[in-house]
Amino acid sequence: MRWELVDRMSVAHIYTVAFAGIEAREVDVQVHMVPAGQHSFTVVGLADKAVGESRERVRAALNAIGLALPIQRITVNLAPADLPKEGSHYDLPIALGLLAAMGVVPLSEMASYVALGELSLDGAIVPVAGVLPAAIQALEVDKGFICPAASGPEAAWAGGLQIVAAPNLIALINHLKGVQVLAAPTAKLADESANVPDLRDVKGQETAKRALEVAAAGGHNMLMIGPPGAGKSMLAARLPGLLPPLDAREALEVSMVQSLAGELKNGAIGRRRPFRAPHHSASMAAMVGGGIRAKPGEVSLAHLGVLFLDELPEFQRAVLDSLRQPLETGETLVARANAHVRYPSRVQLVAAMNPCRCGHLADAGQACSRAPKCAGDYQARLSGPLLDRIDLHVEVSAVSAQDLTLPPPSEGTAEVAARVATAREIQRARYEREGIRTNAEADGEFLEDVAHPTNDGLALLAKAVDALKLSARGYHRVLRVARTLADLEATAVVTRAHIAEALSYRRLQSAF
Repeated sequence: MRWELVDRMSVAHIYTVAFAGIEAREVDVQVHMVPAGQHSFTVVGLADKAVGESRERVRAALNAIGLALPIQRITVNLAPADLPKEGSHYDLPIALGLLAAMGVVPLSEMASYVALGELSLDGAIVPVAGVLPAAIQALEVDKGFICPAASGPEAAWAGGLQIVAAPNLIALINHLKGVQVLAAPTAKLADESANVPDLRDVKGQETAKRALEVAAAGGHNMLMIGPPGAGKSMLAARLPGLLPPLDAREALEVSMVQSLAGELKNGAIGRRRPFRAPHHSASMAAMVGGGIRAKPGEVSLAHLGVLFLDELPEFQRAVLDSLRQPLETGETLVARANAHVRYPSRVQLVAAMNPCRCGHLADAGQACSRAPKCAGDYQARLSGPLLDRIDLHVEVSAVSAQDLTLPPPSEGTAEVAARVATAREIQRARYEREGIRTNAEADGEFLEDVAHPTNDGLALLAKAVDALKLSARGYHRVLRVARTLADLEATAVVTRAHIAEALSYRRLQSAF
């Protein structure tokens, strides 16, 4: 393959992105070549080790397709120079900048593209994380988009974008020179045909199932406490099936976070809400995000879905307390010395725990010798402010032998999900001008206005505030749950019965 160097004073430009949380910021990849006594290849612009190593990957990939870098001084500048550059996705734009400077691909056209992708040593273009937010950024600046072929379906979800999805450098060069045409990728939907766990599988536990329906209808956080084997994890696993599917905007929000984490399989986007269940040994960085590249954590990967924390007191206390801000604000701020990044984290927290370390506090025959003191010590691992952010506290008792022999309940996931969908639609109509999705997000005077509690309901709530020592946050959470109970009945007014049932879900607060 023949090539010619462009004018020695010219600089080849192509664009890529640097990620700051969910935001993709434009990076100008500038490639300059000048004659020199010996060959050098320098990458500048606050690049991390992965970006610095791209020199060897690019060199090997070019050699694999029959090209060698000229004996010149090569400088690659990633502008703006004060923005940190991290990751292997700079390989492809650097390679294309070199090819443009060498005259292999049209120099003037490269400045109209945003590119990202990692290069294999044989010239193949390997998928990278963050393709979807990068494609959306390219659409905003009205540029074309170049990415790995495997990431093409993911980029296609940006819509209205010229996408070049190439499997390797040879195919990409031929396309850019007009020798061959790469087919435009099409957006894919994830296969969600797998069976969803059915609520009909749960025998007994009528109170817990009622609370699960309320949690699904209003997007409320929920804590289940009960002995081992009572069905807490089983109930939590059935919550996603009760929730309405993601709408188009929500699916895009969720997929952008999954894309940054590299968890968007085959570039396909689905409408099923996320369900994340991290192990209790998870670190703070794994839970709320962080690490060298400040990736999204479990609370962000569960955005607009369910975060299930089993064995809640076994988590490190600092990890649990780090969830307080995301649960309250719906976003996570990861602070580093050189950057602050934000990730969306509007999650529904569902937690489960045993009443004590052995789990058999209520059974004198099986309880350990330290009962009931062990229960106080075990439950004291949870901070009051964290528990105050949980709307529903539900006691899940052990399943009796009689319950196990009963036939399956008549109501399953489909029937309950229909009622949940109706309640959610009522909330959507109520809050569509407020930027709120569910009752769980309503607050302050606005919540009191939409709750419309009756006088006797307000009187009951006032007494409960003093008796249960509820905080202002706890007061509003009772109102939210009561509003959801009224929505499930399609009534405009919150009655005393709704307030009473909402208060029943706060009764475990005093036990902590």
